[in-house]
Amino acid sequence: MMRMKKMEPFDFWYAVNNTEVIVMPPRRLETFGATTIDYHLVSEMMDTVNRVRVREGRIQAYRPEIVTPRSFMDTMLEGFSEEAASRYVEWLREHEQDLLILRYGFKIRKEGSTENIVSDPIEAVLERVKSDVQTRGNPLAALVRGVEEPWEVCLLKLVVEMVQRSAPAHAAELRADPDGRRREIEAAFREASREPSKLSALAEILRRHNLFREYEDRFFALVRRHRG
Repeated sequence: MMRMKKMEPFDFWYAVNNTEVIVMPPRRLETFGATTIDYHLVSEMMDTVNRVRVREGRIQAYRPEIVTPRSFMDTMLEGFSEEAASRYVEWLREHEQDLLILRYGFKIRKEGSTENIVSDPIEAVLERVKSDVQTRGNPLAALVRGVEEPWEVCLLKLVVEMVQRSAPAHAAELRADPDGRRREIEAAFREASREPSKLSALAEILRRHNLFREYEDRFFALVRRHRG
């Protein structure tokens, strides 16, 4: 999760309400791996005219994790009255099979981050940075218009919007393949179909996941194809 210095509620909502994602990365967050987002955050400097700060850096988005309803019960009910908590727990138990709770984690990476101060109206700066981002064609680059302080909240709004866009696909993929084994196996089959030398690695993956019997016919069909 992002760690930010303690701030007043007013500062937090001031930043949220004055943040706009100008360029959203075309690619969504990865389901079965980490994602690196390249951000460009543009903000007007306080008490100065036509002085703009451009921050560039990276956000590491970790692989989303499934949180079981039972684990959710144990960690998220603190502060509920006993009566309300018991009703909520009962509802969770009744609907446990229908629920998929995802947990996301993010880290602002300090290494490689830069700051530049530009003497220009912010609209002109935004247009230049936007053109540069679009020319480079990075599918995980974002442009955000935000505030000077607390600027980390501007990045938080960016990742929340990315999670909202990515979560439906994550939920569908994780329901079908909770631990990513099927995805790993399909990738191994693709490699083995191109290179016969990869067949032994494919067999090892199937045995490691105790799924060789399930994929046995498909595996030996691939062996026969390479042989003849």
